[in-house]
Amino acid sequence: MLNGSCLCGGVTFTVSGPVPGPSVCHCSQCRKQSGHLWSSSHVPDADLTITGDSLRWYKSSDLAARGFCGTCGSFLFWRKAGEGHTSFAMGAIDGPSGVTLAKHIFTADKGDYYTIDDGLPQS
Repeated sequence: MLNGSCLCGGVTFTVSGPVPGPSVCHCSQCRKQSGHLWSSSHVPDADLTITGDSLRWYKSSDLAARGFCGTCGSFLFWRKAGEGHTSFAMGAIDGPSGVTLAKHIFTADKGDYYTIDDGLPQS
């Protein structure tokens, strides 16, 4: 079980099921919202409990929405419409996660100011 929260503690979440190895997203939307890149893992919605009154959802495209704290602005969740899974921010986990990074995604969109040289799969 993993627990996480936003910076101000207004949104908390618990992941109760197995957590797949997270990915790092390099797409332009994740870079703009996070300020660099975003690492997340995704779980079935039934395994994710979210609490707090300050959670807000921003429909960032026709396909997906991004969840964030309306008080402190922490970017916490990504959800594809109709998929039944939600990605949660690895950086929001309280304490050790026990998982290891699995891959990099949307690397064609990555910023030109860094390299990816950790040997993990890239798509």
